[in-house]
Amino acid sequence: MINRSSKAHLQRYMLRIGKNWGLYLLLLPAVTLLLCFTYKPMYGVIIAFKDFKPALGIMESPWVGLKYFEKFFQSYQFWITIKNTVLISLYSFAMFPIPIIFAILVNQLRANRYKRVFQTITYMPHFISTIVIAGLMMILLSPGNGLMGNLFRLFGAEAPNVMGSASLFSSIYVWSDVWQHTGWDSIIYLAALSAVSPSLYEAATVDGATRWQKIWYIDIPMLIPTIVTLLILRVGGLLGVGFEKAYLLQNNLNISGSEVISTYVYKIGLLSSQYSFSAAINLFNTLINFALLILVNQIAKKYSENSLW
Repeated sequence: MINRSSKAHLQRYMLRIGKNWGLYLLLLPAVTLLLCFTYKPMYGVIIAFKDFKPALGIMESPWVGLKYFEKFFQSYQFWITIKNTVLISLYSFAMFPIPIIFAILVNQLRANRYKRVFQTITYMPHFISTIVIAGLMMILLSPGNGLMGNLFRLFGAEAPNVMGSASLFSSIYVWSDVWQHTGWDSIIYLAALSAVSPSLYEAATVDGATRWQKIWYIDIPMLIPTIVTLLILRVGGLLGVGFEKAYLLQNNLNISGSEVISTYVYKIGLLSSQYSFSAAINLFNTLINFALLILVNQIAKKYSENSLW
């Protein structure tokens, strides 16, 4: 039975929906897509705990419990993939301040004409597809006919095979990402800086503040809420190294430094048809990311006024 308070609450809720039906109608497609492509596929996660056979289907396949998790933990690829994934993720994480610094520097440009041109140029690499970026990296760093090879030969030296070096793979991956996405990632910080009241800068100028003091005492405090939110989201995807670029830049020479969880899952799942094994590895990766997200959000909530929830 629904008590009176619950019934009254439901009536108020329905009345609110009735008044704002247009907004809820606009929200409906996004909710539908979220349910169909995010929550509904989560049903398939159970194959990580089954010996999945396509002929039997998900429900008819026999349960095996944690068999495939144990298989992954005991395999020689476990530490290799975890080490490479964590190394590249932490390397990328160390680049987190670059878009912030870039946004602050762009915000200091006073000539709007040059500012718009500069922003447009730095945004452009973001729209280049991953496969084109990978192709550019292989051409530029080729020791044979690439830019690096020609530069070394110009000085009478032999060019190193950078793309074949496992130890340099993480640097190639991360710095190409920095070049491609720094301009685009700075947009949200520039939007936060645009909300700063000009009166704050005017008051600081009257008080004799230098440009660096204005950045330190006005710009950075205004960016902190945005920085904390994006930092939490970045930590939540710490082990989510992108599959496309890692797989495209991978070769037999650098495989020991380029094999990450996402590429290993692809090879095990689609190339070797070990669906349950690949699902278990991917689920393990997702659970680690989720745990990190919860942990960092709680830390941010405890020590600052900013958090996701």
